Amino acid sequence: MTATGARLRLIAAAVMFSTGGAAIKWCGFGAWQTAAGRALVAMWAVSLLVPEARRGWTWRAGVVAFAYAGAGLSFVLANKLTTAASTIFLQATNPLFILALAPWLLHEHVTRREILYMAVLTVGMGFLLSSPGRQFATAPNPALGNMLAVGCSVFWALTVIGYRWLAASSPNPHGAVAAAAATGNGLVFLIALPFALPLAPGRPGDWLVLVYLGVFQLGLAYVFLARGITKVPALEASLVMLVEPVLNPIWAWLVEGETPSAWAVVGGVIILVATGVRAWVEVGRGVSR
Repeated sequence: MTATGARLRLIAAAVMFSTGGAAIKWCGFGAWQTAAGRALVAMWAVSLLVPEARRGWTWRAGVVAFAYAGAGLSFVLANKLTTAASTIFLQATNPLFILALAPWLLHEHVTRREILYMAVLTVGMGFLLSSPGRQFATAPNPALGNMLAVGCSVFWALTVIGYRWLAASSPNPHGAVAAAAATGNGLVFLIALPFALPLAPGRPGDWLVLVYLGVFQLGLAYVFLARGITKVPALEASLVMLVEPVLNPIWAWLVEGETPSAWAVVGGVIILVATGVRAWVEVGRGVSR
């Protein structure tokens, strides 16, 4: 694969990931039915598109799957209650929790520079939580949705830490990570299904959105990410993946007319700029965490 091809795959992954908020909101199903349907399709998509997932299951992958399930479920619920911008910006604070948990779970030392980064992320989160914003038909309870988005950030931090644990302990790290993702989606389906019953008939378009979310927004995007990220410099990959939180609220505005509050925009900009600067500094220092 050429470097250009790898970059295009990373861009495609970021763009596909970024459509999640708008697609979840456009889907006419309730939160639990959307979560269940999206996860069921994604489970099969990852299993079929990533052959290593069918050979990489271990008990460790099963443990990480619970964290992944928490992130996936809370992401859908948050998007149904608050704006797509608030959801994705709050999810982007996950490095704050990774750094906070790393000394306990990975026995890694946190530097002063990382403590400063954590402080800046906390400020950005504070702006987001201080002003939930006005209600929309697609964001009926911003305050609760924001809390769920923070929960998504915590669960995703645990998932990333779990992925590193799998990579360090498995002879087939890619397969183990993919297996955790497939299993995690299966858990989301099992957890959400009782709350999704009885199943609403929905519009044909609603079912197509669930297929899109599972196959493209999660499954194929994961394949592009996995195949492209190893061929692109770390800084470039980190900056390309910032396309997701930048585009996510734009899609929601185009599809649903959502406009985040001014404070949410300020918080989001603080989080994105801090993340971009940290990626630049760490790659310049030869650090990979």
